[in-house]
Amino acid sequence: MLVIGGTLFIGQALVKALVHAGHEVTLLHRKGRHKLGKKVANIVADRNNPEAVKRALAGKSFDVVYDNVYDWEHGTTAAQVEATARACGNNLHRYVFMSSVGAYGDGLNHHEGDALAPDDHSDAYVRNKAMSERALFRMRQRNGFPVVTLRPPFLYGPGNPFYREAFFWDRLRDGRPLILPGDGRRLMQFVHIDDLVGACIKVMDTPDIEGHAFNIANPRPLTQVEAVEAFARAAGKDPTFVRLPRERILRSGGHPMGPKMYFGVYFDLPAITVVVNKAQRILKLKPVEFNAGLKGTYRWYVRHKFPKPDYSFEDGLIASAPASAYSAPVD
Repeated sequence: MLVIGGTLFIGQALVKALVHAGHEVTLLHRKGRHKLGKKVANIVADRNNPEAVKRALAGKSFDVVYDNVYDWEHGTTAAQVEATARACGNNLHRYVFMSSVGAYGDGLNHHEGDALAPDDHSDAYVRNKAMSERALFRMRQRNGFPVVTLRPPFLYGPGNPFYREAFFWDRLRDGRPLILPGDGRRLMQFVHIDDLVGACIKVMDTPDIEGHAFNIANPRPLTQVEAVEAFARAAGKDPTFVRLPRERILRSGGHPMGPKMYFGVYFDLPAITVVVNKAQRILKLKPVEFNAGLKGTYRWYVRHKFPKPDYSFEDGLIASAPASAYSAPVD
């Protein structure tokens, strides 16, 4: 089987699980080497370059392909995804595309049959994921292409390269107050890396699911306050919040993606939540309990070195906050 993009969070965990299960795995990525062991073969190509991918895969045959790559710098378009899918040949059993709940664009309690974001959506990531899914499902309708797509929300667990849970743990361990944007009631939904990898493996052999999408997530969304309190419990700390109007944070230069961070990378976005009944019914999804998953993630975090945080932006915001903005943990 072929894993496209296997050197970051999802890909590494997936490759290790596939190798452990005894599968023959080949990795396609941009570098000539990887650190996933000698059992994993290597193909060099930039998946955003259709001709390079076509040349790299010429004469090769795979029964299952996992497409995990998104180029955060340049974007990965539907045309690039479709070109990769076509380059994988005609002998595929499954093509598993890693999408995102972001493909819905916005809104709460999405089922898999809900409309995805339009082609002209203002956010490139949302637009590209939605259009890529539509392109792959068109291939399914026209020639039976065996695609399955997965739509996870915020991913967490050991090995997470995004500065998310670690953002809060750094500040809790340093005894700092945590900035809470607005009222802290924006909803967030999570999925453990093991649950997502498990779904990837399950859809490989589950019958009659070609052309289907699956929401893969913990069933219950959390408010931002609930999520941060869970992070604090995992670290054995009591959080102190400084509540600041979101507009004020943004006017001061704060941005959900940084560099002036205030609430973890991409964690302060309008809510998108999903219903997971379909994955529970067909894939037998039984998600890792969030607090238990965070404890394991925190143990991994403690063992790994992260760059020393720059608190200067937050210091300015906190210094300007009135005393009434401070609060102990809330329900």
